[in-house]
Amino acid sequence: MDTMEEALNTTIDPACLQEPPLAIDVIKEMDAFGFCLYCMLTFMSCVSLVLYLEQCVFIYNHMPYPKKTTIMWVNGAAPVIATMSCFGMWIPRSVMITDMTSNCYFAVVVYKVLVLMIEELGGTNMFLERFSDKTVKVSTGPCCCCCPCLPRVPMTRRLLFWLKVGALQYAILKTVLSVVSVVLWTNGNFDLADLEITGTAIWINPFIGVLTIISLWPVAIVFMNSNSYLRSLNIVPKYAMYQLVLVLSQLQTSIINILALDGTIACAPPFSSIARGSLLSQQMMIMEMFIITVVCRFLYRRTYDKLPPEAHDNHLNAQVSLQAALVEHDV
Repeated sequence: MDTMEEALNTTIDPACLQEPPLAIDVIKEMDAFGFCLYCMLTFMSCVSLVLYLEQCVFIYNHMPYPKKTTIMWVNGAAPVIATMSCFGMWIPRSVMITDMTSNCYFAVVVYKVLVLMIEELGGTNMFLERFSDKTVKVSTGPCCCCCPCLPRVPMTRRLLFWLKVGALQYAILKTVLSVVSVVLWTNGNFDLADLEITGTAIWINPFIGVLTIISLWPVAIVFMNSNSYLRSLNIVPKYAMYQLVLVLSQLQTSIINILALDGTIACAPPFSSIARGSLLSQQMMIMEMFIITVVCRFLYRRTYDKLPPEAHDNHLNAQVSLQAALVEHDV
């Protein structure tokens, strides 16, 4: 038995047990294919950033305040993640910092998506006016999608305030916990591979997951109840792009990290299993965020007509109903 264990231990490359390599070591070990791949991914991240900056100029010149600042925040999710992933790809030891930056930015984007839908309806006062005589559905994902029996509730200023708080808490607490994690990481107290009950990662990461779910619920409630008014503004594909960034930047990364911790992703010196899993995640993220940036450019780099007021909508609906009744009477 001891002989078998010694044989297994001798087959493990020492590089597989080391921390992520330095950037210069990655470049020295790079072959022609790897160099071309890195250059192509770097080019894609740079194009994403340039497209975003050009789009910001267009939005600044053609959109009213404060909606233009909100749109800039929402549009920046994919380019920021792509840029940070590019840094993490070239400098593997910076992944903790780059991931923290991307996650903190997206935490703010979650809140900004909620604000954007309210501003598209004319702001807080116009939003409340549209829903003044209506009730809203709260049995939506990710918290209460399995509870269709929940009653509809009236939209009040107090409810809207708590919906904003539910989304804003993630932006604040996620940033605070990310900074704490980085501080602990520099001191050697935070390690994603440490799954012991005494480790800090096993406590911080699940708590962040709970905060994420809580913050997504208010955004889903507002979208489910307002998307019928905002279809002319392409709110459905815009919301789909936001959801796609969420899944790719959070769920996909978590799955890859779990596979790396389990050893499913093999070690490839100078990268250990965990470092190689992080590298694969960064490379996939750059390509995915590049595509999302291009799609968002077509969705946001244009001006939309203002939504008609609620009274005008009711008048048009009454006219349509009257015309339908006349046609039915003639028949």
